[in-house]
Amino acid sequence: MAFPTLAQTVGNTPLVRLARISAGRDNTLLAKLEGNNPAGSVKDRPALSMLREAESRGDIVPGDTLIEATSGNTGIALAMAAAVMGYRMILVMPDNASSERKQAMAAYGATLIGVSQDAGMEGARDLADEMIARGEGKPLNQFANPDNPLAHYRSTGPELWEQTAGRITHFVSSMGTTGTIMGTSRYLKERNPSIEIVGLQPADGASIAGIRRWPEAYLPSIYEPSRVDRVLDIEQAEAEEHMRRLAREEGILGGVSSGGALAGALKVAEQVNNAVIVFIVCDRGDRYLSTGLYAPDA
Repeated sequence: MAFPTLAQTVGNTPLVRLARISAGRDNTLLAKLEGNNPAGSVKDRPALSMLREAESRGDIVPGDTLIEATSGNTGIALAMAAAVMGYRMILVMPDNASSERKQAMAAYGATLIGVSQDAGMEGARDLADEMIARGEGKPLNQFANPDNPLAHYRSTGPELWEQTAGRITHFVSSMGTTGTIMGTSRYLKERNPSIEIVGLQPADGASIAGIRRWPEAYLPSIYEPSRVDRVLDIEQAEAEEHMRRLAREEGILGGVSSGGALAGALKVAEQVNNAVIVFIVCDRGDRYLSTGLYAPDA
């Protein structure tokens, strides 16, 4: 009997129908539970993809030091993948990341370097680029690396098509690096061009972990606007409210971006009938407990 390695358990996550939160209008609302990946998020897929593809090209070899800017989930996933494949991982991130995220990265053996909350992800990306230019490590660069969306073209998209038996009509996804929505959109549109791809970004002034509204100079180069049919703005309060609804009404403990994805899916459902609407639950909510967002009085 052949037993799988940890890396072989990434993907093939459950797709579940919401039981109590109704989409109305005879719509079906389905949640893709990416927190079931071994390192707890959708980012496990591109993390392994970027390392495997770089290694297959000879760009990196086990023992190398890799440097990446991250706001959290990609860092955890890369730290896990580096541990599995034998690399040293340096992660540059804003200091305001939750303590659970930082501790998870450190637990996998990654070295953490912080930038101020004011510098944010833009500052983290700049510092990572400076370190790479000084020869302190090799880049993966999730924001410009085609192996990021490739992971979702090869896995997330096919899984959704098969799990819905081709009935999916709408795909709703938060946008950060945009790898998830780019790769999944490419696959689904090849199967059925009428599937609507809905991207989510934070409304002005909102700060939602995992969702970004990038300044033009920092827009991920893997992002192709033509692959997204429309973009919805999500308010911070509604993302947090729907995150708690997922836990309290459906038993799905997800992060803030997952709450934003549910809010976006419900907005879509208000405008369509007899649709099969899939949204991504990006990660597990236990890495947000120290933020107080799940406190009894929240």
